[in-house]
Formats: sequence, C-alpha cells, structure tokens
Amino acid sequence: MTLASASGKAILFGEHAVVYGQPAIAVPLSHLRTTVQVESLDPGTTGVLLDAPDINQSYWLHEAAGDDPLASAVRLTLDELGVEAPVDIHLTIQSQLPIASGLGSSAAASVAVIRALSAHLAKPLEVETVSKIAYTIECIHHGTPSGIDNTVVAYEKPVYFIREHKPELIPISTSLNLIIGDTGVAMRTTIPVNLLCERWEKDPGTYGGWFEEIGEIVIKARTMLETGSIDSLGDLMDQNQTLLEDMGLSSFELQRLIRAARKAGALGAKLSGAGMGGIMLALVEPDTAKIVETALKKAGAKQVFITEVD
Repeated sequence: MTLASASGKAILFGEHAVVYGQPAIAVPLSHLRTTVQVESLDPGTTGVLLDAPDINQSYWLHEAAGDDPLASAVRLTLDELGVEAPVDIHLTIQSQLPIASGLGSSAAASVAVIRALSAHLAKPLEVETVSKIAYTIECIHHGTPSGIDNTVVAYEKPVYFIREHKPELIPISTSLNLIIGDTGVAMRTTIPVNLLCERWEKDPGTYGGWFEEIGEIVIKARTMLETGSIDSLGDLMDQNQTLLEDMGLSSFELQRLIRAARKAGALGAKLSGAGMGGIMLALVEPDTAKIVETALKKAGAKQVFITEVD
C-alpha cells in the first residue's frame, strides 16, 4: 500500500487579475489535505478502480468519461511514467477540502493522485512535472486557469506567480495566522472567470485599471511578507477586496462573513479564489483567532478553518 497527499491552497492576493498578466501570491494550507491510497487489487481482478467516498463515487478507469478529472490524473500520470496496461490497482481519494470553494480541491486531488501513483510504481517525478500534469487537469476543470493552483499545491510553498513566467517561491519572514470561512455556496471557477472576461471585453479601460491596482497591491504585499513588516498587510487585503467587489465578484454571503470577521477584530479580510461564493480569508492575531472563528460561525459560515502559514 502507498499513501500520498497534497495540501490545499489559498490565494492571498491577486486572484482574477493574475489571468490578465498581473502577479498573485498564493500559499499552501498544509493542515488541509487530500490523501490518496493505492493498493494492489485482489488476484484475478484487473483494471484501475477509483473510489472517492467523499463524493459517493466509485468506478473503473476504463468506464470513466474522457474528461473525468480523477481518471485524467491517472491516465496522464501513467503516460508520463511510460506505464502501459495492465495496471491492477485500487485508488481511494479522500479530502478535507470542500469542493468548488476556492481552496484548490481539484489541484490537490490531482497532485495527490500523481504523487501516489508515481510512488507506488517506484517512478518518482520532479515537482515541475507534477505541476505540469496537474495544470493539464486543471484545464479540464476550469477551461483557462491561471496555473497558480497547481503550482502552489505541487511545490507546497508560498508562491509569487505571474502567468507564463516561472513561479517564484517566496520566503515568509513572519508567520501568518489565517482564518478561512466557507460560505457553503459552491461556485465553479469558470462562471466568475467567464463573466469577468465578458465585462473586461466591454470595458477594458476600467477593468484593466483595476487589474493594475491589484498588481500594485500584490507587489507591496510581497515586500511585507519577505521583510516581516506585515503591520499593513490586513489593509492591503481590504483594498484588494474592494476592487474585487467593484468587479462584481463578491456575494451577499461573502460580504456577511467579511464584515463579521473585521468587526470581531480581524486585521483584514477578503474573498479568496473565484468569488461569488466559496471562501473568504481573514488575517488575525493569535489571541483573536477564536473570537473571529466564533463570529464567522454566528454569521453563517458552514465551516471555519484556522491555519498558520510560515
């Protein structure tokens, strides 16, 4: 039996603008993981069996649709490894990450499958290759993703990312205490992404200006993270959120949680990921984390996660 896992992720700054050439910063959520177990099938049983109990799915690889993301992760990994059928194995995929929430659940599942398969077959892959395979699968999920999710999940390090540039792993000099509030509203990434693209095409001047403002925020945030001078990091989160609101990417549920977090003492709060549902992030001091957690639950958060990034 082989076990492998991958972390979730959160975008601290720059979602959506990153699709239009601006930088973004994302961090791994090491405490929230997807795990894949690989076992050999019983003698006389052939094929690849995929079990995903969290979503009540169980099926054979040869029966899966061509665009099924878990099946695609298996097929692409076996192709990369140069392994041909028969491969008689049973994969069980389990995750702590809510689906379609902005926590990188699809990228985590892909990376965990790739890691588990390559380890089980004793053919380890370079992290860059893992990320490339996961990006191909992200395209199945999201159409034209920026590439930030697969990058931060594969490298499992804070990442400064510009599309079509080599990702830069950035050091964080001071640990960040983050609280994640899940609205419980699942939102496919393609919906906000396509909507924003339509709006940008109709008014490129306004939206391009907003993207540039977000890019400037990201650059300031990187300097703060690398120097440890994060006193104003919460303010930058709030500024980023205002711009996302201007673009119509927030929602009633997100706004309610963001207001509750700020009122309870969060240093800053914003949506993270595609928006229009999914999750929000709050930056907190260690001694106010529980207070903010309670406030988010009272405001209707379906799940609340407290994590530290360093």
